Amino acid sequence: MAEAAVGPLTHARVLKIAIPIVLSNATVPILGAVDTGVVGQMGLAAPIGAVGIGAIILAAIYWIFGFLRMGTTGLVAQARGAGDIGETGALLMRALMIGLAAGVVFIAAQALVFWGAFYLAPTSEEVEGLARSYLAIRIWGAPATIALYAVTGWLIAVERTRGVLVLQLWMNGLNILLDLWFVLSLGWGVEGVAVATLIAEWSGLALGLWLCRGAFSGDAWRDWARIFDRWKIRRMMVVNGDIMVRSMILQGSFLTFMFLGAQFGDVTLAANQVILQFLQITAFALDGFAFSAEALVGAALGARQRAALRRAAVLTSGWGVGVSIPLAVFFLIAGPWLIDVMATAPEVRAEARVYLPWVVAAPVIGVASWMLDGIFIGATRTRDMRIAMTISGLIYIVALLVLVEPFGNHGLWLALMVLNVSRAVTLGVRYPALEAAADR
Repeated sequence: MAEAAVGPLTHARVLKIAIPIVLSNATVPILGAVDTGVVGQMGLAAPIGAVGIGAIILAAIYWIFGFLRMGTTGLVAQARGAGDIGETGALLMRALMIGLAAGVVFIAAQALVFWGAFYLAPTSEEVEGLARSYLAIRIWGAPATIALYAVTGWLIAVERTRGVLVLQLWMNGLNILLDLWFVLSLGWGVEGVAVATLIAEWSGLALGLWLCRGAFSGDAWRDWARIFDRWKIRRMMVVNGDIMVRSMILQGSFLTFMFLGAQFGDVTLAANQVILQFLQITAFALDGFAFSAEALVGAALGARQRAALRRAAVLTSGWGVGVSIPLAVFFLIAGPWLIDVMATAPEVRAEARVYLPWVVAAPVIGVASWMLDGIFIGATRTRDMRIAMTISGLIYIVALLVLVEPFGNHGLWLALMVLNVSRAVTLGVRYPALEAAADR
């Protein structure tokens, strides 16, 4: 069974996993644009701000549980590689229970959560009132949204990423249609956008569970002694805890970048925001191959096949590099046009062009850190990830202290490149031990 789970590692197999993820990622910005567009038809600024701030607050809350996606992928891929199909179902159940329970906690604590959010990000009274109405509806989707991290992680681990694409298309498509109906036809305003998203979230979870029906084909998913096995729960908690710490440090690094960029004035801040979208495009493109690494490396490690693990790492990383180089060329050629599309102010356009070379270089400089993240997640070497990210975060702080004052915003961008190089180096030196683990 382990041999079958690993199977032949080919370019076609990598692309079969990666391409649906890339396409799925491409649908994400469309929904945000439609949400903004439909409330924009109301002819008022406050509803646009309310939907925007409400969505950001919930995204920040849900982002905390990103570990559930990554941890589930690595653990399920390894169980699958080891031929322990029953454990793949038990892992899904554990992750689903964590997601549903976390969502219930947020519903119960919503008053405190929203108070804290508006304390940290105060808005006008009108915007806050509308945003609270939006959040009061959307929060009921928290269990579904967080549980969907588990569903997505499981589908990636078993290499059913077409299911991830179907799920994303369904949720975003339904959300858009309901947006148009509730807001433009029925006149529900901000509440209509919230209800549309709520329905899409719960229907998405239902579809996701159906896509994961293979996990429920046997009895393992309801074997409570197995699901609540103390050692396996402890391992899951350690893996997820390490990923959460790593992700918080990484997110903190990007927030620091934005905060420090603000000291150079509104024009530079806006320019940074514009060209940061290029990094988002890079992430969308490389995520597919990093996710391929998670699934294939995890299966190889579970099967204790060192040669297969190495081939999985090399094959997926080769595709990552192969995508990053033309992406950099695309940014070099089309970057000025993309800047003009995203910004209309002449001074912002001019400033963004000054810093464009940094995001031209970013895909090539950052590809190693992206791919190594996928490799280490698949192998669930999360302690190494936590330590590497901590060291990289400290190096980033030093780089900021040394580079920002003499070189200004260029120094800020250089420090961000240093962070990515540090992430790659600190994980790279740990790769031999990861590979050797397949022999044990």
